[in-house]
Amino acid sequence: MLDSTRNGSPRAGDTTAARARKGLLVVGLLVLALYVIEVINALMLRSLNGTFGLRPRSLDGILDILTFPLLHANLAHLFSNTLPLIIFGFLVLLSGRRVFFTTLALSWLVSGVVVWLIGGFNITVGASGLVFGLFAFLLVRGFFNRNWWQILLSVVLFLSYGGILFGILPTVAGYVSWQAHLGGAIGGVLAALLLSAQRAGTLRTSQ
Repeated sequence: MLDSTRNGSPRAGDTTAARARKGLLVVGLLVLALYVIEVINALMLRSLNGTFGLRPRSLDGILDILTFPLLHANLAHLFSNTLPLIIFGFLVLLSGRRVFFTTLALSWLVSGVVVWLIGGFNITVGASGLVFGLFAFLLVRGFFNRNWWQILLSVVLFLSYGGILFGILPTVAGYVSWQAHLGGAIGGVLAALLLSAQRAGTLRTSQ
């Protein structure tokens, strides 16, 4: 995990158990929000997708970068993202909420920008870019931090879920946005690089 100490002393209440409880709460609220939005969208006959889904290379579509991961094509689409979002989100949250929200924000932003720049002609919706961002973060952060426990976790995750990385290739099914997956993964790597640099700077300052 990323260092959760300041000046060599653990922060009050910042135990693994405390972070686990907070992690479950944050991920649970995020997933709950996605299902509430899905119900509203279904009741509105998917009209939200046409309004807030991401439209590539459209000027007004730039704002859709802020909303497209919250929407899904149907309930099955949301189901497919739910479990990996819970697992990867929880594992990232064990390092703290700042780490989680930084990773989530960069995955969200870069995924949207990549789709807007090189996406197809269809409207893009779905949280899979966030899933790929969180997953990519977990895969690489140990190498940036030189943390053997994080590297071991990345190996286990790669062996368990590495197959989803094929989703960043243009050869995947036409209805799958590989651009969103690729952008999310890039955002996750950028988050790991940024946070490791901040961590190294903090450690140098405290020495």
